[in-house]
Amino acid sequence: MAKTRFRDRTYRQQLARGPVDLPFLMLVLLLTGIGLITVFSASFGSAYYENGDPSMYFRSQLRMAIGGVLIMWLASRLDYQILRRLAKWGLIGSFILLLMVKVPGIGVTAKGANRWIRILGVRFQPSEIAKVGVIVYFSAKLAARDPEKKRKWNPKMGLGRVLNFLERIGFMELLPYMGILLLMAALLLWEPHMSGTILILAGGAAVLFAGGIHWGWFAAGGAVLVPGLWFIMNHTNYMASRLATWRDPWSDPRDAGWQTIQSLYAIGSGGLLGKGFGKSMQKFLYLPEEHNDFIFSIWCEEMGFIGAVVVIILFVLLILRGYWLALHARDKFGALLIVGIITLTAVQVFLNIGVVTNFIPPTGISLPFFSYGGTALMIQLGEMGIVLSVSRQIEAPRLG
Repeated sequence: MAKTRFRDRTYRQQLARGPVDLPFLMLVLLLTGIGLITVFSASFGSAYYENGDPSMYFRSQLRMAIGGVLIMWLASRLDYQILRRLAKWGLIGSFILLLMVKVPGIGVTAKGANRWIRILGVRFQPSEIAKVGVIVYFSAKLAARDPEKKRKWNPKMGLGRVLNFLERIGFMELLPYMGILLLMAALLLWEPHMSGTILILAGGAAVLFAGGIHWGWFAAGGAVLVPGLWFIMNHTNYMASRLATWRDPWSDPRDAGWQTIQSLYAIGSGGLLGKGFGKSMQKFLYLPEEHNDFIFSIWCEEMGFIGAVVVIILFVLLILRGYWLALHARDKFGALLIVGIITLTAVQVFLNIGVVTNFIPPTGISLPFFSYGGTALMIQLGEMGIVLSVSRQIEAPRLG
C-alpha cells in the first residue's frame, strides 16, 4: 500500500511539471491586456479631474495585473490537489470574511452597502474569496462522492421511513450543500450584495450539477429560488428602485436612469467601427463608473460593434476552452474545479454585458479582466492559475 501511494504521488508530481494549456493562457493574457488599455482610455477623464494625473487608475491596475499574473503563474505551478486538503478551512475562512464586513473599523460602507473590508490597508470584497471557497469545498466533497453508499435509518419508526425515502431520492445528500449556499446567500443579502449572491449560487450549482446531482433538484430549486429572489428584489428598497429604473430608465433621466441612458448613448454612438481608441465622449464625466462596471460601454463607443464582437468572441473561446479542459482533466476534482471557475466567469460576463445594454436589471457586477479593481483582478487571475494547474496534469495523447 505504501509503495502504491508513493508511485501515485511520484506520477502526479511528474504530471504537475507538464506544460500549461497554451491556448487558455494566451486568451487570459490577451483579455487582460485589452482590459488594461481599456482602463487607461476609460479612466482618462476621471483620473485627470480627480488629481490631474490621467494615468493614475491605469498605473494602479497595471501593478495589480503584474501581481495577478505572478499569482497565476505560482498557482499554475502548484499541484492543485493541495486545495483538496485546504477546502474545509477555505470555506470556514470565507464565512469569517463575510461576517467581518459588519465589524466596525474593518468593514467599509459605500453606496449604502457593506460589501468591503479593509485589512492592512488593502480593501477587497470577501465575496470574491467566498466564491472560490465554495467551489473548492464542493469540488473536494463531490470528488469523493459515492452515489451507491446510502445511510440506513430505522424503518420501524415513522421518521425513519421518511428519512429513508429522502435518502433514496438524494435529498439527504444534497442537504449540507443547500445549507452552505443558503447561509452564504443570507450573509450576502445582509450586506446587501445581490450580484454576489447570484454568482455564488451559480458557481455552487454548476459544481453540484457536474458532480452528479440529479437535474430534477435544479429544476425544483429554480422553481423556488427564482420567485424568491424576485420577491426579495421587489421588497428591498435599493433593489426595487433598480428594477423600476431598468423597466423605464427615461422615467427619471437625470437621476436614477442617468447611468443606463448614458451607457446606451455610448454603445449606440460607437456604430459599426467606433470613434477610435481614446475618442470616447461619454467617459468625460457623463457615464458614471465608466472605468468600472460600465467599461464595456466605453469599449463599444471607441471600437464599435466589431470591437464588441471581438471581445465577446474572446470570452466565448476562453469559456469553451475551459470546459474542454474540464472534460479532459485527470480526475474528477480537477474537472469540478474548472467547471465552477469557468461558470463563474461566464455568468459574470453575461451579467455585466446584460446590464450595460439594459438587457437585465442593474446588478453592480464587474467585467472580468476589464473593470478597474486591483484585488478583483488578482483573484480572477489566481482562479485562472488554478485552471492552468489542472491543465498541467492532462496527459498528452499517445501516438501510435
